[in-house]
Amino acid sequence: MGFDEAVIHVAGGKGGDGLISFARTRHNPRGSPDGGRGGDGGNVILRASRSVNTFAHFHEQVHFRAEDGGPGGPHNRQGKRGEDLVIPVPVGTTVRDLHTGEILADLVAEGQEVVVARGGQGGRGNKAFTTSTRRAPRIREFGEPGESRWLRLELRLLADVGIIGFPNVGKSSLLSRVSDKKPKVAAYPFTTLAPNLGVVRVDEFSSFVMADLPGLIEGAHEGRGLGDKFLRHATRARLLLHLLDLARVEGRDPLSDYFAIRKELEAWPELREKPEVVAGNKIDLLTPQQVEKEVERFAREGIVLHPISAHTGQGVRELVRILWQKLQELPPERALTRPRYRVWRLTPEPPPFEVGEEEGMVAVRGPAVERLVRRLDLSTPDARQYLWEELERMGVVKALRKRGVVAGQAVRIGGKTLAFGG
Repeated sequence: MGFDEAVIHVAGGKGGDGLISFARTRHNPRGSPDGGRGGDGGNVILRASRSVNTFAHFHEQVHFRAEDGGPGGPHNRQGKRGEDLVIPVPVGTTVRDLHTGEILADLVAEGQEVVVARGGQGGRGNKAFTTSTRRAPRIREFGEPGESRWLRLELRLLADVGIIGFPNVGKSSLLSRVSDKKPKVAAYPFTTLAPNLGVVRVDEFSSFVMADLPGLIEGAHEGRGLGDKFLRHATRARLLLHLLDLARVEGRDPLSDYFAIRKELEAWPELREKPEVVAGNKIDLLTPQQVEKEVERFAREGIVLHPISAHTGQGVRELVRILWQKLQELPPERALTRPRYRVWRLTPEPPPFEVGEEEGMVAVRGPAVERLVRRLDLSTPDARQYLWEELERMGVVKALRKRGVVAGQAVRIGGKTLAFGG
């Protein structure tokens, strides 16, 4: 997996357990219930930050968990809430559920964030179960576990201009010439393994962001080379700068290269109609007559070619002004994410619970019923009595009696075996 993709597991913190406690005094030796509730577990949050520009740090750490909530205390003190875990990701990160492929968030602005795993709710202490008829309850709840899920992160850089082209046409050299970015430059394929961003100054008051994307090869959209992973970066650029090697240092024909790259772009609907400027690099290795011949050859195909030399700087300032002018002609940048609309359909409401069989015994299933059993600490008689009171209120006891269940018979609810007490 490259630096523009990552798979991570996130888990919210567990909620703190409630407390059974009694405040005893000389005048009240039996005590009054004062057990507090547990604190909620912390959330896991992804936050877009320009301080990071790749997912390299996720290759060393895959599992992330927020802090658990603290247990409830005496005197009705609530447990400490678990600290949120904030994970910085590059601006331009798309967050997907690994198993469903659903897009959970598109983080396209500095500071934008999304909660990807919520912490569990803290359990109530015995103070919360006090009523006029239940004066000294020994009842508490366990804290709920936090949400957990696997995520796929995909990076699409945000830039005004994205430089595309075959490997070794001079993309990194051009970026280092026009901005303060100094990417690695070398004469072998795929020198650029991760995209680079640089700020290009047009004049004292104007600038734009340029991205140097790794070199494409034929068949990139089908998964060949590195190109398929980085074509997605080009979709976020407002304008493409198609850079060619006019000197044929790699032995390739620049016009053939142009059409080969265009074929790759045509395979991506988001890139098919994206505006572009075409520049021919390395003219310092050619005579003026050879440069003019190449310009005319491209013109016969309806392509305006701008000759430059990233090495000497010849023609580069003119190219920067052309790019800036083209950016001004483009319509204002639209929101990069479409609002999502939830469609509500009238469907029959599912029953709150159902009675069936499990492991040879009567079983009750249903989210609310299972949550009630899972959260209660059933180690005390008070808690077991409270459970059956709540199940009676929910209609579960009536349904079990109708099923023929008698007092003391084993019943399965929420993965636990309980003696029917209705």
